[in-house]
Amino acid sequence: MAIYLDHNATTPVRPEARQALLDAMDRGGNPSAVHTIGRGARAILENARLTIAKCICAQPNDIIFTAGGTEADNLAIEGAVRGGGVTRIIHTVSEHEAVARGSEVTGLPVELMPINRDGIADLAWLADRLAALPEGERALVCLHAANNETGVIQPYAEAGRIVREAGGLFHIDAVQALGKIPFDFAASGAHYAAVSAHKVGGPQGVGALILACDAPFDVPKRGGGQERGRRSGTENVPGAYAFAKALEACLANPGKWKEIETWRDRLESKLEQIEPGICILGKNAPRTPNTTSVCTGGWEGGMQVIALDLSGICVSSGSACSSGKAGVSKTWASMMCEKSAGCTIRISLGWNTTEADVDAFLKAWASEYARVKPRLKEIA
Repeated sequence: MAIYLDHNATTPVRPEARQALLDAMDRGGNPSAVHTIGRGARAILENARLTIAKCICAQPNDIIFTAGGTEADNLAIEGAVRGGGVTRIIHTVSEHEAVARGSEVTGLPVELMPINRDGIADLAWLADRLAALPEGERALVCLHAANNETGVIQPYAEAGRIVREAGGLFHIDAVQALGKIPFDFAASGAHYAAVSAHKVGGPQGVGALILACDAPFDVPKRGGGQERGRRSGTENVPGAYAFAKALEACLANPGKWKEIETWRDRLESKLEQIEPGICILGKNAPRTPNTTSVCTGGWEGGMQVIALDLSGICVSSGSACSSGKAGVSKTWASMMCEKSAGCTIRISLGWNTTEADVDAFLKAWASEYARVKPRLKEIA
């Protein structure tokens, strides 16, 4: 059986979430129906909403269930632009494609906030740029809480303060942060935040957008007006309930993430011993405990992924949302040269990772590197 070390793409469904999914499916019912079964489905849905709200310090009524993080990002951008008088959008070059593409299709000017070599957003630049906006302009600033490819944690609460003081709107993509680090929506300064179930051990195809009480929000009403008129369509009751149970389980065992961080650090240390010339991206920045991006000069990332896959190890050479596309990660390329970015892989551990999995990866990587190293030296 393959060893799975690509949890940032999606993490396996937790037992608690699987059971919740089955229980809700067995109960059935449309939560908009007024009969007994419908009211039971509504109770399950609202219980899930309350649970998730408690986990992230939000109000239950501020949670809009969606089909995932991408829809939540898109919904936040559209709702802010239509309802908040936004005249331009600012986001980092390292944002998820959901934010980058969602911003482009608005037709508004889009500006890229710089990041440093450690992947941290330049908040001094942001403050200066917001201060220089002409009178009457309002910016929507989008910033991920943690990067999906490096695990680098952004100073999002400080960014929220800067944006609010400038009269702007602030959206956080918290998909990769949720469950791995404490995320307090109320303290973040965000008007909007996106989260997703399948990154914390819930099922794929369900997520949520969180709105602050003062967040302007207007989207076209196309359907039956579910989710308080903010996102039409029959709600995914089993998915929402499984999401809530997965998040509860994820947060119930913080010691597991400490253990994972220890394994991640040992993995990086061993790789540096095998090849002192490798580069760990974002190593000097705060990171989520499970993520490492490793650049090995001359060894193309896609070839590493294939070689490791043949050895029974699953890793990635970039975001799963851009798999199969030409080019290298824009995040990695902004932190180093494009050639080096193309020689990078991401290893991401998860809730069911074991120390033996890490050891197996190290053994396989060392074996494959020993095989290709002479050829890499010749090319260099």
